[in-house]
Amino acid sequence: MGKKPRTDTNKHELDKTTEHTEVCFDGLVGLFAQTQTAMQTQAARSVDIALVVRNWLFGWYIVEFENGGHERAELYGKKLFKRLSKELNQSGLKGMSETNLRKFREFYQGYAEIQQTLSVTSLSSQKIQQTLPAQSFLTALISETLSRKSDESSFLPDDFWQTLSAKFSLSWSHYVVLLTIDSAGERRFYELEATQNAWGIRELKRQINSSLYERLALSRDKAGVKELAQKGQLVAKPSDVLKSPYVLEFLGLQEKPEYSEHDLETAIIDKIEHFLLELGKGFLFEARQKRFTFDDDHFYVDLVFYNRLLRCYVIIDLKRDRLTHQDLGQMQMYVNYFDRYVKLEDEKPTVGILLCHSKDDRLVELTLPKDANIHASAYQLYLPDKEALKKQLEEAQAEWEATHEDSPAVQDQGGITNEHK
Repeated sequence: MGKKPRTDTNKHELDKTTEHTEVCFDGLVGLFAQTQTAMQTQAARSVDIALVVRNWLFGWYIVEFENGGHERAELYGKKLFKRLSKELNQSGLKGMSETNLRKFREFYQGYAEIQQTLSVTSLSSQKIQQTLPAQSFLTALISETLSRKSDESSFLPDDFWQTLSAKFSLSWSHYVVLLTIDSAGERRFYELEATQNAWGIRELKRQINSSLYERLALSRDKAGVKELAQKGQLVAKPSDVLKSPYVLEFLGLQEKPEYSEHDLETAIIDKIEHFLLELGKGFLFEARQKRFTFDDDHFYVDLVFYNRLLRCYVIIDLKRDRLTHQDLGQMQMYVNYFDRYVKLEDEKPTVGILLCHSKDDRLVELTLPKDANIHASAYQLYLPDKEALKKQLEEAQAEWEATHEDSPAVQDQGGITNEHK
C-alpha cells in the first residue's frame, strides 16, 4: 500500500496561512452561513430561543467586524449592511434585510454583558484558545470556520449553545419590543415580568405603554427600584402590590364628569380579566358590592379580592371625586370588619385600597394611623405620559438620596450633621 499523505502537515500548513490572516469579508459571510446551519440542529429543542441566540450571535459578529480597525471602517463604512444583506440573501439566508441586520446589532449591544459571562475555553477549538487574546474573537472564529467543511454544524460545541440559550427566556418578537426601552434596568424588569407571567406581545406592549415600571418604582426607595430591575415585582407585603397611579384605559370610559362610581364599577366587572392584570400578581376576584350588616345597617364594599401570595383579603372602594377623610374612615371600618368577622386566624390582615380620582397625601397621612393597612391611590382612564412619569421618578430618587445618610449624594457631602447652628 502506498504511503498516505500526512493530513496533520496539511492542516498545520492551513492553520499557518489562516491564523494570521486579517478577517476578510468572505469569511464574515461564511460565518453567518455556518451559524445558521448550526442553529438548525438546535431548532427541534427550542425554535424561539434558537432564533434569539442566532440573532444575538449575528449582532456580535457585526459589532466585532465593525471594531476591526480603521482600514475596515474606511473600506465598508455605511455600506456594510447593504453589502452584507445582499450577500447573505444571495447565499440563501432569509430575513437578512438591512433593517434586520441593524436590529441584530442593536440586540447584541443591548445584551452585550452576556458575552462577558461566556467562557473563552467553551467558544471553540484549541486553536481559538491559543489565538486569544492576541487577535479578536471574530478573527479567530473565522479562521476556525475556514478550516472546516462548510456542511459541518458543530463548529461551536453543545455546552456553548446551552450556556447561551439559558440567558434568554422569550421569543424574538418579545425582544424586538423590549429593545424600544433605553434603560437597561427597566428593560430587564419587563423581561422578567413577561417571563414570569407568560405575557404575550400585546400584553407586554400594554404594560410598557402604561408605564408599569415607573408606577411601581414611585412607591419604592432606591434599593427597591434596583430590586425591581434585578428580580421583577416581588410580592411579600401589601405595599408591594401598590401602583401610582392605576391605569384603567382598557375600560373605555371617557374622562368626563358624567360617569358615576357605578359606571366605573360596572366597567371594571365587564373587563375583570384586564383589571386583574392591572392589579398585579396573585389577585383573585371574590365579590362585587359585598354586603355586610352591623346594628341593622347594611354596608356594601365595592370590590373584594383575595391575594394568594399575601394570603389576605384586599378590598377596593371606588371614589369618583376627590378623596375625603370620611372616605378614609369608612374604609377603616370595612377593614376592621373583615379582620374581625371574615378572615381566618391564619390569614394576614385585610388590605384596603381606595381608588380615587385625586387625593391629598397630607390628608391621608393625617387621617390614618401610621400602622394602618389602608392605601389611597389615584386612577386614570388614559395611558400616562411616560416622560412625565420618568421625570417624577428621577425627582423622587433625588429627594431620597438627599435625605438618606447612606446615599452617595450625602456621603459625598460628608454626611448629615448638626454642626451648623
